[in-house]
Amino acid sequence: MSFPKEFLWGGATAANQYEGGWQEDGKGINTSDTLTNGSHTVARRVTWKNPTTGETGSTPMMFMSGDKFIPEGAIPAVLDDEYYPSHIATDFYHHYKEDIALMAEMGFKTFRMSMNWARIFPNGDDETPNEAGLKFYDDVFDECKKYGIEPLVTLSHYETPIGLTIKYGGWKNRKCIDFFEKYATTVIKRYVGKVKYYLTFNEINVMSWMPYMAGGIIDFSDQAKAQGAHNQFVASAKVVKFTHENYPEIKAGQMLAYQPTYTYTCDPADQILALEREQQTIWYSDVQTGGHYPEYKLKEYERKGIKLEDTPEDYELLRNYSADFLSFSCYGSSTVTTHEVKDNVGGNFVMGVPNPYLKTNAWGWATDPACLRLACNTLYYRYNKPIWIVENGIGWQDKLEADHTIHDDYRIDYLRQNIQSMDDAINKDGVNLMGYTMWGCIDLVSAGTGEMRKRYGFVYVDRDDEGKGSLARYKKDSFYWYKKVIATQGEDLD
Repeated sequence: MSFPKEFLWGGATAANQYEGGWQEDGKGINTSDTLTNGSHTVARRVTWKNPTTGETGSTPMMFMSGDKFIPEGAIPAVLDDEYYPSHIATDFYHHYKEDIALMAEMGFKTFRMSMNWARIFPNGDDETPNEAGLKFYDDVFDECKKYGIEPLVTLSHYETPIGLTIKYGGWKNRKCIDFFEKYATTVIKRYVGKVKYYLTFNEINVMSWMPYMAGGIIDFSDQAKAQGAHNQFVASAKVVKFTHENYPEIKAGQMLAYQPTYTYTCDPADQILALEREQQTIWYSDVQTGGHYPEYKLKEYERKGIKLEDTPEDYELLRNYSADFLSFSCYGSSTVTTHEVKDNVGGNFVMGVPNPYLKTNAWGWATDPACLRLACNTLYYRYNKPIWIVENGIGWQDKLEADHTIHDDYRIDYLRQNIQSMDDAINKDGVNLMGYTMWGCIDLVSAGTGEMRKRYGFVYVDRDDEGKGSLARYKKDSFYWYKKVIATQGEDLD
């Protein structure tokens, strides 16, 4: 079996983890610029300042934390005595030609990247865009075009301009709908003929777990998260409406963080828990891709006393301008139980209990050879729209040898299993899978931990957790393996 000729092989990055270019050429500050580094055992921190008292400090970035995220009266801020990995990251800003050439050498058909909103509108609510920022992405897209690489552009990937947080409270404020629409339409018009595929929001359901990352919201109440999600749904629908009416050749998709959920036992209570966990994620795609709020979510809002600031036009937009396709990240599966189990394990922001049938890496992530097939079937047959796997990969502490080689057989083994899972979804199950972009194709900063040692790429970047290193690029063994996979349309996985 092989993959369709039109299948889009490639890799994925995010500006806040990869681009760098901190405040160069007029770039403003975004939410990720206030995040320090951390580790598997030490949380990243959001730094802040009280503009009235002058007090400064930091708050651990804890997922699913309570209502109060930073002290009353404080605002997120960049402090002089802290290290922020995003400020340089792995410096795509100055290495884009080299990096895109490496992608082309592997045979990439597509490159998923994000545009840094604050590079285009530094404060988020600016009257006019920053021309230097627009020009940078012109250059990037021209370089992609030179090699026949189709960009897949995420408009908002944990990169809300900090000005929108400070002045408006972030995405819980409906004014952000208009600011985003202005930003999105500006760039879509600018890059007609250069960019065909857009994603409006990265992992939109992270709003439930970490609204600061997802939408620049420092109010962690259920009301604020619900409103933030709703406002992003409406903004996304407006982007789809704009492309349909003006540039029908351009497709705007949803991006969801997804993983299959297993039960630890056959206890019916575990089955119900798995159902409820699934609903916590899938309702986001029910709205953004399916075009309506599911009744179970409305019932939850009723129980919690959540009342959305909305309009009848919102629901018209959601119904008529749902996402053109559904993309998702999937790094593995989670296992849940109502029973007492000794340990919890981590995943892509979601916790679970250890699955005895799966192997885990040093960060506690389990490798599940069936997860992509299961995810593809669940999402494709729920919405009957094309799907796209835009994040999948494995973080590992790669070793750079004296001769500048990196032997990452563990990454090859992981990808081999996942690509076979995709093959089954396409050729056994009939899923319309558009493409696959392996996460972190060039080494980048980990979003969850802020580390460099947790490496994902096919290309090693000489940079460490403290920001030291030459930024030189070195090809890993997986680089040559993935090149072969693409050249054979997924037939040769040896």
